[in-house]
Amino acid sequence: MTATTQTPLHGRVALVTGGTRGIGGAISRRLAADGSEIAVGYWRQPESAEKFLVDLHSAYPNHPVSLHSGNIGNADDCRRVVQEVIAQHGRLDILVNNAGITKDRTVSKMTDEDWLHVISINLSGAFFVAQAALEHMMERGTGRIVSVSSVIGETGNIGQANYAASKSGLFGLTKSLAREATFMLHRAEKPPSEGIGLTVNGVTPGYIATEMLATVPDKVLNRLRDQIPVGRLGRPEEIARVVAFLAADESSYITGQIWAVNGGLDM
Repeated sequence: MTATTQTPLHGRVALVTGGTRGIGGAISRRLAADGSEIAVGYWRQPESAEKFLVDLHSAYPNHPVSLHSGNIGNADDCRRVVQEVIAQHGRLDILVNNAGITKDRTVSKMTDEDWLHVISINLSGAFFVAQAALEHMMERGTGRIVSVSSVIGETGNIGQANYAASKSGLFGLTKSLAREATFMLHRAEKPPSEGIGLTVNGVTPGYIATEMLATVPDKVLNRLRDQIPVGRLGRPEEIARVVAFLAADESSYITGQIWAVNGGLDM
């Protein structure tokens, strides 16, 4: 990463897991708009993923974009995707851990598979992708890792013990990775105080108008809106804006932090 007078992320390479739709799609588009080459991670629905890639390339023809299929719940797949991105783009500057799933059931009805599947994608997958990316970033002495958590990780929610636990786990993972990154930079005699450093942060969206909420009955959505101080659902682009800020060179003094973007829901 080097300073540039062009767009904020000109010349950077960003991997966005779950980056073809919803919050992930908005993040991919925003980072591309800011000048980054985009590697889009996805799993299943290849036709939809290909269409997103074509649309992204059409909107930003001057920035290379690529598509990478991988099961984030599989450690080997996580490592393969990171290496694939580095091989294709020559480097990896920004990792956005966005891939996530829900399997909602009350605790009494939650199966072993319900619990383990959500944890494996939302938390373990984020760790394995970050682990592989961090190794590459450490060699270069710079990088940005941003994980997308959820307000549910702070508040909990009925029927979402697995999801809440996985998203809360991202808080501890973010802070631990941030501490280790600065420790390893010092040990490698690459002081983070020189240049833009290697930072690790998290973002906690509140209730965002995406496909995940599309099936929620209007009566329930109205109740959710009533809980939000600003009186509306968030937009995916509002999450993407914060991720882009944390990915920029100018955010080098921010690490180990969790940024809430939830309309005041956690006040």
